[in-house]
Amino acid sequence: MILYIAEKPSLGRAIADVLPKPHKRHDGYIEVGNGDCVSWCIGHLLEQAEPDTYNPEFKSWKLEHLPIIPSEWKLKPKSNTRKQFTALKKLIKQASQLVNAGDPDREGQLLVDEVIAHVGVSSTKQRAVQRLLISDLNPSAVKRALGNLRSNQEFVPLATSALARSRADWLFGINLTRAYTIQGRKVGYNGVLSVGRVQTPILGLVARRDQEILNFESKAFYQVLAHLKTESSQSFTAKWRPSEACSPYQDEEGRVLSKGLAENVVQRISNQAAKVSKLESKPKKQNPPLPYNLSSLQIDCAKRFAMSAQEVLNVCQGLYEKHKLITYPRSDSRYLPKEQHQLAPSIINAVTKGASELVEGVNAPNPKLKSKVWNDAKVDAHHAIVPTEKPPNLSALSQKEKQVYLQIARQYLAQFYPAYHYQETAVEVTIKGGVFTAKAKQDKSQGWKVLFKLPKPKDIANERDDNSNKAESEHQTQLPELSLGQALHCVQGELIEKQTQPPQHFTDATLLSAMTGISRFVKDAKIRQILKETDGLGTEATRAGIIELLFKRNFLQRQGKQIRATEIGQGLINSLPESVTTPDMTAMWESNLESISRKELKYLSFMEPMTDSLHALISAAKQQLPTALQGVKGQKFAKKKNYKRKKRT
Repeated sequence: MILYIAEKPSLGRAIADVLPKPHKRHDGYIEVGNGDCVSWCIGHLLEQAEPDTYNPEFKSWKLEHLPIIPSEWKLKPKSNTRKQFTALKKLIKQASQLVNAGDPDREGQLLVDEVIAHVGVSSTKQRAVQRLLISDLNPSAVKRALGNLRSNQEFVPLATSALARSRADWLFGINLTRAYTIQGRKVGYNGVLSVGRVQTPILGLVARRDQEILNFESKAFYQVLAHLKTESSQSFTAKWRPSEACSPYQDEEGRVLSKGLAENVVQRISNQAAKVSKLESKPKKQNPPLPYNLSSLQIDCAKRFAMSAQEVLNVCQGLYEKHKLITYPRSDSRYLPKEQHQLAPSIINAVTKGASELVEGVNAPNPKLKSKVWNDAKVDAHHAIVPTEKPPNLSALSQKEKQVYLQIARQYLAQFYPAYHYQETAVEVTIKGGVFTAKAKQDKSQGWKVLFKLPKPKDIANERDDNSNKAESEHQTQLPELSLGQALHCVQGELIEKQTQPPQHFTDATLLSAMTGISRFVKDAKIRQILKETDGLGTEATRAGIIELLFKRNFLQRQGKQIRATEIGQGLINSLPESVTTPDMTAMWESNLESISRKELKYLSFMEPMTDSLHALISAAKQQLPTALQGVKGQKFAKKKNYKRKKRT
């Protein structure tokens, strides 16, 4: 008997639907016509044992017990899903062949593998386990996946990575939460001070941003514009580029802080001869944006529709499981396997049939085109989120479901339009020894951009990213015909006075962007060099939940679209060692976990240094009281639920 073990009942039913009939439905599994069975987990059926499982004395929270580091790790069945675990255990022992059909990510790999291992099957049976990777719940896609089973041994590193993450989270969370909660009581704070390997650096990002805004002092800075004319009286404007000699009068971002210097430049260039000293004009192109992974989708939906990360994830789960309109949503990949290009005609047909508004008034997408998204080297267990071959019935979707589906579908359709082509011209003009620059961009062919001619929502227009203090774009609509060495006339110089602006409070979009591109916030230059821009805090599947957890624990609060730290959140960050509150260490750990999944790092090479640093952190916690929390009213929450992995729905 072959036993297919899915991650959740909906996936189990999708697998059974394409297997031989008739079917017999039993409690916790489905028996198909040829005697094979399909069963399922309900998220993680097993969880890390509580500290008192290792030693009854650990039930009491005492500093002398810390750090608690198990010598032999223990898992136990979760009480609310014990019945399903018992049914699955019986089936695993009866089966002659096992198939892991967990979701195509490292958590999905682990939650099935750990059940098989916990039941205690033979090593021979374990080595023979096969892997079924399903990212589309429609019957035709499930059939294709069943015809492409792989050895589960190929994916052991994925499970090892997830296991290392799970144990690191337990060690970090259990020990530091106990340490700082105990110390907090000594200064009058009676709540539980939850500290997490990922959640605390995220809280630190928000708390430090809030403090930076609070302490910000605006300063005036100055720009100089040269209003120029050609011999035929065509006008354009160029902006002064200060020379190195001006650096003593500039801030770290190159802004001129001396009004006198800027006024002197204005006087020198007004009514003076000018010359084109450098001219470059070249054709450029921009390829279609890649299809979405979960984080990029959450960021765009936060900007366009003011949806939280958790809302987007919940909507995606419904589009995937209930409506079967999109592929597996918890993906961190933005690429597609080459073989899936053969599905392009049917997917395009489904999308344009059910969501014709996407291509209204534009040329039809060309399924023969092949963008850079088709790349086997960048796809492993899962691929980008794309529409399925099922035509959508938009009227049957909620407003949010429709919005998210159209975002995903538009991004997919863009792959079947040519690149956007434009001509970029850059000119340098010399006036009295000073250099002034201007750029212009002229559209040649819209290409894929025809799909994105949308009204700009107010929330996008008002959204400013982390680079908002930098000089705005120099691109103008157009420049007159110019030639190298051409004589010009500067009609007048113009002084522009501006004020430096504080960074913006985080929003859902910018906080997710910070989490996915965390290297921008890493202080240690050596770590920043190691990390890629794609290395982030948390995973696609966990980021939304971590943000929501910080709200639930009253460490974060919303003020309109802004996300701010509460008094408790600020107090906690100000009480912890900097290494716990900054992303450096955790971002490095995330990079290492990814290396484990790629077979580039061994489990012990990650765990041993991590436990060494834990000893040092606990020692520091014992020696210092969290005085920043004196006078802050605590919020209690159930200790027992702090570190259990949430059921994945």
